[in-house]
Amino acid sequence: MVSDYSQYAWLIPLFPLLAFLALTAMGRQLKDLGIYISIFAMLLSFIVALLIFVERIGGNVEDFTWDKMNWLQVGDFTLKMGFEVTNLNSLMLVIVTLVSLLVNIYSKGYMKGDERIHVFFGYIALFSFSMLGLVISENMLELYIFWELVGVCSFLLVGFWYFKPEAKAAAKKAFIVTRIGDVGLFIAILLLYLYMPGHALDFTSIHNAFTTGKIDPTIVTWIAVLIFIGAMGKSGQFPLHTWLPDAMEGPTPISALIHAATMVAAGVYLVARTFDIFHASPDALTVVAYVGGFTAIFAATIGIAQNDIKRILAYSTVSQLGYMMMALGIGVSITSGMFHLFTHAFFKALLFLGAGSVIHAVHTQNINEMGGLSRKMKITTWTFGIGTLALAGIFPFAGFWSKDMILTEAYEHNQLLFWVGVIAAFFTAFYMSRLFFLVFMGSSRAKAVASEDHDDHEHNHAHEPHESPASMTTPLIVLAVLAVVAGFVNTPFNEWLGHWLTGQDHEEAANWTVIILSTLAGVLGIGLGYLIYLKRTIPRDIVSGKLPWLYTLLNRKYFIDEIYDTIVVKPLRGLGYILELIDIYIIDGIVRLVAFTVVSLGRLGSRLQNGQLQSYGVIMLLGMLILALAIAGRRFIHAG
Repeated sequence: MVSDYSQYAWLIPLFPLLAFLALTAMGRQLKDLGIYISIFAMLLSFIVALLIFVERIGGNVEDFTWDKMNWLQVGDFTLKMGFEVTNLNSLMLVIVTLVSLLVNIYSKGYMKGDERIHVFFGYIALFSFSMLGLVISENMLELYIFWELVGVCSFLLVGFWYFKPEAKAAAKKAFIVTRIGDVGLFIAILLLYLYMPGHALDFTSIHNAFTTGKIDPTIVTWIAVLIFIGAMGKSGQFPLHTWLPDAMEGPTPISALIHAATMVAAGVYLVARTFDIFHASPDALTVVAYVGGFTAIFAATIGIAQNDIKRILAYSTVSQLGYMMMALGIGVSITSGMFHLFTHAFFKALLFLGAGSVIHAVHTQNINEMGGLSRKMKITTWTFGIGTLALAGIFPFAGFWSKDMILTEAYEHNQLLFWVGVIAAFFTAFYMSRLFFLVFMGSSRAKAVASEDHDDHEHNHAHEPHESPASMTTPLIVLAVLAVVAGFVNTPFNEWLGHWLTGQDHEEAANWTVIILSTLAGVLGIGLGYLIYLKRTIPRDIVSGKLPWLYTLLNRKYFIDEIYDTIVVKPLRGLGYILELIDIYIIDGIVRLVAFTVVSLGRLGSRLQNGQLQSYGVIMLLGMLILALAIAGRRFIHAG
């Protein structure tokens, strides 16, 4: 069946682009109207995306491709630009537009009073346009252009509060670290151009070439690994994960957008979109699986020892992205990885926006300075609790279904990765219960902290915490509902999503061993958090007191930043200093020496030619004397 709505998919990124242009041109003059322009643009994009999605799930709709724009022609080769709609990217379109719409609505309340609020909404619109353009790109080079634009937007948004040194540093770090991965992706595109029949870069040709084995296996592996390096940068996989927690210096709505639906989702989507390449290389799939599995447990252990509410959620994102990559690397299909991306988008956006609601109320991000908020922020508490249970993988919330699908595939194909996933699930449940109990349960610790450091916290705790406005709580409620029901689109008893995404039937029965073990891991993690941080039957310092080195190791994030600083930053800075000295004293020195010599000769000449006859007579006399002495000396030598 031919699609009726897919031909209008180009409108989806166009609406936020027009909003960005309007806000950039007339932002201050528009005032509050600019906010509604951005919200309305995203609403229109969401409606079109939803129409396309509903149409595609309603029947057997063919993939739609429009590639009529000739962008570049070299000899016989013509690079076309256009857009493509498939089941995979129609799902992504709904995720991105819905989360972006809710973030826009939320930001109206969160950013109220900011002098540059029109700039903020303009950046969000540009960010959404970039991600939506990436999703519907028809070929790899077009995708790469939007890929880089997403990186630029992240730099602008993470560093939005540029007057804060931490925000400027985080923006530069995000930009530079992700550029490392982008170099890998760029080289992969060059290899594709060299080895693809007819130099084709469109996804249809890539599918045909790699499923029929037309490319040399060694080249396939190189291309796949280089693509994955690009995905590692955007999706925060070890060792290119360090930018993502620091990106928390940006406004909280941006944290939700980056972590749920845009930048970090781009890496997972890229691997899924080019899965034909990975599927043709078992070695590349192994790399993806083990890097993802290691990242999942690595980041989960770090999350245990963090005290910043947004930083805990950031490491949670890194860990969950590791789950998604592990699922794709296991190589059964893209279903489990994309299913987890789908559910994760809702409960992670919920958690970040919930964290923003808390920060908006208490003006601190340190969970040790909170407590007792459940009595004053009931909507935030309940919705955040739902997000916590979904992330912890507790039945029947969305995270339970998608996490268990990943663990089931790991159990059947790689037992090591299965146990890595189970242990990571335990740590996830533990640090999220720790966060929830310290923030919302018990009594407030704000006054105690303020009395210890009055100057730092006098402003923060000048007002009693209260529930956020409706513009902030409404998105929380919507996302909480989705965090409950989204998982039911694909269960072991109805694997509709897998068939719809891949066109293949997945008739896997529920694996009760996996269900029991994963549920047990989640319950034990929450139970341990309850005993330590709410019931207090286990001392909070049981680890930091007896194993202080372990706590320090986790709290300092395994000293990865310090290691990078020692082996990368400082040597490069030293090399730069040496090159600066060479530039100043050798290159510039030679130039200055030549200039000094010319100027000196000129000055000497000007002194000799001063217009005084006496001076000229003396010089002539000296010259004649020197000439006479030279002639006499020569005759004396010959006579001898």
